[in-house]
Amino acid sequence: MDKARIGVTGLAVMGRNLARNLARHGHPVAVHNRTAARTKALVADYGDEGTFLPADTAEAFVASLERPRRLVVMVKAGAPTDAVIDEFAPLLEPGDMIVDGGNAHFLDTRRREAALRERGIHFVGAGISGGEEGALNGPSIMPGGSAESYEALGPMLEDIAANVDGTPCATHVGPDGAGHFVKMVHNGIEYADMQLIAESYDLLRNGAGLAPAEVAEVFRTWNTGRLESYLIEITAEVLAHTDAATGRPFVDVVLDQAEQKGTGRWTVQTALDLGVPVGGIAEAVFARSVSGHADLREASRALPGPSGARVTDSGFADAVEQALYASKIVAYAQGFHQIQAGSAEYGWDIDLGAMATIWRGGCIIRARFLDRIRDAYAKDPHTPTLLTDAHFAEAVGAAQDAWRSVVGTAARLGIPAPGFSTALAYYDSLRADRLPAALTQGQRDYFGAHTYRRVDRDGSFHTLWGGDRSEVPA
Repeated sequence: MDKARIGVTGLAVMGRNLARNLARHGHPVAVHNRTAARTKALVADYGDEGTFLPADTAEAFVASLERPRRLVVMVKAGAPTDAVIDEFAPLLEPGDMIVDGGNAHFLDTRRREAALRERGIHFVGAGISGGEEGALNGPSIMPGGSAESYEALGPMLEDIAANVDGTPCATHVGPDGAGHFVKMVHNGIEYADMQLIAESYDLLRNGAGLAPAEVAEVFRTWNTGRLESYLIEITAEVLAHTDAATGRPFVDVVLDQAEQKGTGRWTVQTALDLGVPVGGIAEAVFARSVSGHADLREASRALPGPSGARVTDSGFADAVEQALYASKIVAYAQGFHQIQAGSAEYGWDIDLGAMATIWRGGCIIRARFLDRIRDAYAKDPHTPTLLTDAHFAEAVGAAQDAWRSVVGTAARLGIPAPGFSTALAYYDSLRADRLPAALTQGQRDYFGAHTYRRVDRDGSFHTLWGGDRSEVPA
C-alpha cells in the first residue's frame, strides 16, 4: 500500500485513537506528528490493527495521501491549528481538504474555511465528541464545510462513528463553521447537565444526609429510567469509588475546584451575541468559576446562613429526580434554541432533529431522552422550544410541584442550586402573561430617553419625564 485514504497529523491521545479507529475499519491511514517519536510509537504499539503509513515530514505525509487528499488535524485550538494549516496548505492542491477535528471556535473555522476556499482547498471543521474512548471506539462526529467535501469524507466518518439502531452518529451539519458551532453548544449543554447532576448529589448528600455510596445507588436507579445517560452512569461510578490511599470516598479527596477549557464560556458569549437566553448553561459556567475562586470562598466562610437542618422526607430523592429531569429538559431546550438561532444568523439550515440523532451515541451527553427530542423535531422542525412539545410539556408540568419544592428546600437549607433555580425561572418566564420588563423599559426611557413601545398601538414613544410628562412619538 503506497497511498493512504486519509491522514492524521497530531498524535496525542485523541489523534492517535482516531487514527487507530480508522485503521481498524479498514482505511489505510497516513500518520504524522511534529515529534517523530509519537509516530513510531503508534506504529510499534498498534501496527497490527490496520494499515498505517508513517511519515517523518510534512512533505512525505502529504505525498502518501491519495487524491483528493484528506488531511485530519488533531492539535490544540487557536494558534497551533493555524500553524499546522500554514505548514500543510502550500503542499496541497485544489480539491484536497483539511479537516480540523479539534475544539476550534466556530468563527476561527469560518475564517479558515473562507481563506482556504479561495485556494481551492476544502476546509472542514468537525466537532468530535466522546473523549479518547469515543475517538477509538466510535465518537459522535459533527462535520461542517461544503457538501462536496462531505461526499468525499462522510462515508469514512459514518463508518467510524458510534452507531445507534443502525444509524451512524455522524452527519453533515452545514457550511463553514456549522460543525464547530454545534459542537460548542453540545459542550455548553454538557456543562449544564453536569452542573444539574452535581446539584442533585449535593442535595442528596448535604440535604438528606446520604453517604456518597448511597447517592451512587440512587443514581444507578435513576439510570434505569428516563434519566438513563452516560453522565448519570459515570456519576454513580465516581460516587461509589473509594480512594485507595485514604479509604475515604473518592469524591471527598478531590479538590472542589472545577476547571474548564473554554467551550462552555464560548457558548454563553455567543448566546449573548445572538440574544439567546441560555441561563442554565451560563449558571453552569459561573458555578465552575465560583468554585475556582478559593480565596473568595475562604474569606466568605463565616457569612451567616441557615441552620444545618436535614430533609427527613422519604420521597425527597424522587423529588430531586423530577427536578433534575425538568431542569435537564430546559438545558437542552436552551441549547437547541441557540443552534436554531445560530443557523438562522449564519444561513446554515441546520437540521435540529439530526443533531439529536447523532448525539444519541458516542458523545458525552448521550442519553435516552434524545430519542424524544428527535421525535419532537420530526413532528415540527420549526418548534420554537422543546418545552412546547406535547411530551416535554406534559413531563415538565407533572414535575413542576416537586421541582419548585426542591428549589425551595435548597434555599431553605442554604445549599446552592443555581442550575435548578435558573431553569425554573426560565420556565416561569416563558409561561408568564407579562414580565416586569415593562418596568425596565420605563426606567430606561426615564434616565436615557431610550423609548418604549405600547401594547395598544404601533410605533416607539418617549415620555417627557423632566417636563410635563406628556408622551411624544420617537
